[in-house]
Amino acid sequence: MFLGVDCGTQGTKVLVLDTGNGTVLGEGSAPHSLISDHNGRREQDVQQWLSALQQATREALAQSGVSGQQILGIGVSGQQHGLVLLDAQGEVLRPAKLWCDTESAPENQRLLDYLGGAQGSLQRLGLVIAPGYTVSKLLWTKEQYPQLFERIDKVLLPHDYLNYWLTGRCCTEFGDASGTGYFDVRTRQWDLPLLAHIEPGGQLAKALPEVLPAREAVGVLRPEIARLLDLNPEALVSSGGGDNMMGAIGTGNIQPGLITMSLGSSGTVYAYADEARVSEHESVATFCSSSGGWLPLICTMNLTNATTAIRELLALDVAGFNETVAQAPIGAE
Repeated sequence: MFLGVDCGTQGTKVLVLDTGNGTVLGEGSAPHSLISDHNGRREQDVQQWLSALQQATREALAQSGVSGQQILGIGVSGQQHGLVLLDAQGEVLRPAKLWCDTESAPENQRLLDYLGGAQGSLQRLGLVIAPGYTVSKLLWTKEQYPQLFERIDKVLLPHDYLNYWLTGRCCTEFGDASGTGYFDVRTRQWDLPLLAHIEPGGQLAKALPEVLPAREAVGVLRPEIARLLDLNPEALVSSGGGDNMMGAIGTGNIQPGLITMSLGSSGTVYAYADEARVSEHESVATFCSSSGGWLPLICTMNLTNATTAIRELLALDVAGFNETVAQAPIGAE
């Protein structure tokens, strides 16, 4: 029996899976809320992630009828690009700045200019950095919270942070790391000179997590977390990955010739490649996959957020909204 965890923008979902026959035995979920304003700020209190993980785990286990002591392994999928900062004691310094946060757009443009524009970013990193990526959030934090910035000891992504909370180990893997904007997707190495451009003293380089091969386990649960979640203390926590990378594995997109479309808070379309084929088109981000290859991907930032806003304006529930949409002619404006 295994536990699958997805920490998304709108909430956390957990499922209990019997890998012997591929059956989902139980599911649980709990919502997250956003900290937002008119400047494009989109942040979350990471304590919400932890509370949601606990609630969703309890629900999934209860629905499955499976004892937590039967769980052999845990895999965590997380929303990409978000910035989680820890101090030397492992405490979170401020709310996580999310992928949908555009407050750092001016900082992103300055970094893009430093890289030589879109084509310079493509040549150096294998993708064009955008405001949603992690790198501009670091520069924004340095300029908006200089004293807090000096206390940074670890720079993590959302799924990295959950793995850290579960195991006590700070690490990441190639797939999620490739969405930071300071990772060379061709060489699978951190771009340390780019981080030095933001902070010349080397603090950020020291704060980076180790990068694990996708098939390497992070470790077992911390004893106190195993007790809190009522899970087998010997359960292995896998390296996990970003939501798109985990979605690729879940849809069998681990060899050339397949395409996956994901329609969530954002919309993504991606394929698998067995080599780093960096596109000349600026809209294609050649991320690393979490299965040993690469994941050329196109993304639109707003998808179901937009449809939800329209549905709420019309005061319709989901079923009513779907019925209304079905009645509209194809191509209706």
